[in-house]
Amino acid sequence: MKKRVTGLGGFFFKTKDPDGIKTWYKKHLGIPTDNYGWTFWWKQEDGSPGSTQWSPFPENTPYFSPSAKDFMMNFRVADLEGLLPVLREEGVQVIGEMETYSYGKFAWILDPEGNKIELWEPVDQAFLE
Repeated sequence: MKKRVTGLGGFFFKTKDPDGIKTWYKKHLGIPTDNYGWTFWWKQEDGSPGSTQWSPFPENTPYFSPSAKDFMMNFRVADLEGLLPVLREEGVQVIGEMETYSYGKFAWILDPEGNKIELWEPVDQAFLE
């Protein structure tokens, strides 16, 4: 397996007031937030579009479980279906089952400190149509 992580797919964090924090970032840092936060668009090495998502979540979200941390990283990966068996073989704890959507495939793992990490094999073109 050649490539594993190809980039940062997103940074998600818990906050007491997601709408308020989006407004603050918009006002003071000029971030053009939407319902989900903000999508940073950039070009990959091959010139195709890539994105990184910045998203505040409510502090009581179950989405980060079983991690008790207030943040979750999302990493873009090249071949999620190929990577998951390799990670399991290496002793990495995989959480739940892989999920597939029009905009990509997702799976979750825990690092040694219990941080939940979302792995995403993106279909960036889905966001551009």
